[in-house]
Amino acid sequence: MRFLDANIFVYAYYKPKRELNNKERKMKKEAKEIVNKIMEGEKIVTSVVHLSEIVNILKHALPLSDLNDFIFTVLSMPNIEVSDITKKDYLYAVSLGKELMLDPNDTLAIVIMKRKKINEIYSFDSDFDKIDWVKRLPEI
Repeated sequence: MRFLDANIFVYAYYKPKRELNNKERKMKKEAKEIVNKIMEGEKIVTSVVHLSEIVNILKHALPLSDLNDFIFTVLSMPNIEVSDITKKDYLYAVSLGKELMLDPNDTLAIVIMKRKKINEIYSFDSDFDKIDWVKRLPEI
């Protein structure tokens, strides 16, 4: 099982208004491939916070009805575990984030991964490379 960072869905679904460079095109292609694996049943974990990040970005790219349908689908899929987050979880993530020099939501992913004994994350965020026990996929 892997953790799913918000940027995978963002790259897969966001329709930019400018031409993408080669790296961005590759990231978009990789993101779509990951999403296809998930839609076909690959088991992943994410959190309500990371879903909220997705909504906050994709609300500018998708019609509201499509966005609501997308989130409903994600929440309904049995292979997608969505972790609830408590105030205590987030406080711990903020504290750890100061130590690791990561933003709170990235550190929250680390906290969840540690709790669930997950060492792989789908993400394009190279900040996860700072954590020696985390393997970030895809390797772009």
